[in-house]
This record gives sequence, C-alpha cells and structure tokens, in this order.
Amino acid sequence: MENSVLNKMKVNRNELIKACKSYLDKKIRIVKDSLSGLKEDLENESKSSAGDKYETGREMINIEWNKLTNQLNEYDRLEKILNRIEQNEFHDTVILGSIVMTSNSSYFISIPAGEIMVNEGKFYAVGIQSPVARQLIGKKRNDSFNIGGKKYKIEEII
Repeated sequence: MENSVLNKMKVNRNELIKACKSYLDKKIRIVKDSLSGLKEDLENESKSSAGDKYETGREMINIEWNKLTNQLNEYDRLEKILNRIEQNEFHDTVILGSIVMTSNSSYFISIPAGEIMVNEGKFYAVGIQSPVARQLIGKKRNDSFNIGGKKYKIEEII
C-alpha cells in the first residue's frame, strides 16, 4: 500500500480513537460529578435525619452509588479496549480496531460510542459484541452481510 494512503488511514484511526476517548472522558466526568453529589447528599442525610426515613434515604443513596460505580467500572473496561487497539497494523479481515467502509455506512470496531464525526466523515463506533460487529468480524473486502433485512457490501477495511 502506498505510504500517503497508509498515513491517511493511520490518522483516521488515531482520530477515531481520540474521539472515542473524548466520549468516554465526558461520560466519566458526568459519573464522577454525580458521585460527588451523592457523597454530599449522604453527608447531609447523616446530619439531618433519624429513624426509618434516614435509613431509606441512605439506602437510596447507596443503590445509586453502586449503580454509578458499576458505570465507572464499565467505562474503565472500555478505555482498556481502546488502549488495546493496534493503531499501526492493517488487516485484510475485520478485527477489533478496524474501520469498515460499507455500501451504506462506515464503522469503527471499538467501543459502543455511537455516531462520531471525523474529518467531515460519519462513523459509527460499535462495540465488538454489537450485532453489527458480530456480522463484520472476520469478513473481508467485497463480502456482504445483512442487518435488519438490508444487504450491505464491505467496500474497504482500514
């Protein structure tokens, strides 16, 4: 493959990874802000209440705290997936980290970050376990696949 084409593909992948990391950073910030607010609520609850109402309030805060902690753990797991993507290697088949251009859409097999705009191009960042990724993994250029009754053709794998 020509060097300038390889460099362009490398930049696209790096930019997609950066966009996914930015998506995760926003999500992590929101969760951490929520956890901080809950900590404040817990402190206020401890100061102001007694009896059943106090216990119910604390339990509700603990449930929310656990839910947010689980979300943080999931975001950490997704961040590790992004860090595992081999940025400089290109494969003929679709794997984790592939950019897949189809007859209809472009996909980045990475984490479930949804629609991402990079260099005026629209990509769908999808997790490896998503239905789309499951259809794509192992396929090659010019292979076809179906999603929702629609047929797609793989035009390029980067």
